[in-house]
Amino acid sequence: MVNAESAVSRATVSRLPAYLRYLKGEAGKGVEYVSSAAIAKDMGLSAVGVRKDLALVSSRPGKPRFGFEVRLLIEDIEKFLGYHRWTNAVIVGAGGLGRAILSYEGFENYGIHVIAAFDNSPAKVGAVGGKPVYPMERLGDVVKRSDVKVCILTVPRSAAQEACDQAVGAGINAILSFAPVHLLVPEGVTVKYEDLAVSLAELCGA
Repeated sequence: MVNAESAVSRATVSRLPAYLRYLKGEAGKGVEYVSSAAIAKDMGLSAVGVRKDLALVSSRPGKPRFGFEVRLLIEDIEKFLGYHRWTNAVIVGAGGLGRAILSYEGFENYGIHVIAAFDNSPAKVGAVGGKPVYPMERLGDVVKRSDVKVCILTVPRSAAQEACDQAVGAGINAILSFAPVHLLVPEGVTVKYEDLAVSLAELCGA
């Protein structure tokens, strides 16, 4: 979704969502202006690094003694990341993890609308948090009707490749996979892997 990543380092891009969460938290408390020094202190970052990051994504400099206007800085970061453009996503695999993600409301803050989940098990078809869980045979219809481009894959390792193939066949071109297995996809389809066990191990070893 990033529209200018080529001009900004991946490290900076990876920090922008954290800045956004912080700024929205400040806005929620009624804060109108915030300095790069305050952001750096609260987030445990370098003040110089914060200034450089924000200068790359915002054309509006902070005001002397006041800092950045929080509302405008949020707009600049969201625009850079592409969060002002809504993206529809679906979940394939309505087990515990899939259902938890389906009911999570935080994606809306980043321009991602998770509209439904799909599963092969008739027992899991229904609704979670007011959102539908469909049988897998409905995937193609929903993807086409709602112009879905992103799939969150939360199926077991043994079912991952088949589920991936079904998602790609339905027209999905971006997949976030929680399955601990490498997926084979055609050219033009992007896969990002999220392994919770690895992330936890890295955290424990930090």
